[in-house]
Amino acid sequence: MSKCKTVTLRKRKIKNGTQYSLCLDYYPGYRDNVTMRVITREALGIYIFAKPANQQERDFNARMMKKAVILRNQRYEAIFNENNGFFDKTKMKGDFLAYFKGLADR
Repeated sequence: MSKCKTVTLRKRKIKNGTQYSLCLDYYPGYRDNVTMRVITREALGIYIFAKPANQQERDFNARMMKKAVILRNQRYEAIFNENNGFFDKTKMKGDFLAYFKGLADR
């Protein structure tokens, strides 16, 4: 399996057409170590206005886009660290007991 090279932030118009859903596209995808499935897309659960009517909606869109870009950068950094053998400090913030219980349940 080839390693993920790019993480792209995309907007997808949702059903009603008044909002966009933000998602991350991974190319060519990466394999999740737990489920062993290839992941090519991840929904962020962030929605922005398609046509903001006032300044509040424009400000809201700008704030949500900044947060989405931060999430994109974090995902890209985690994948880059894993592919190149660097130590990922964000994994240290997990709960050891939950990790150990997951290992014991296997």
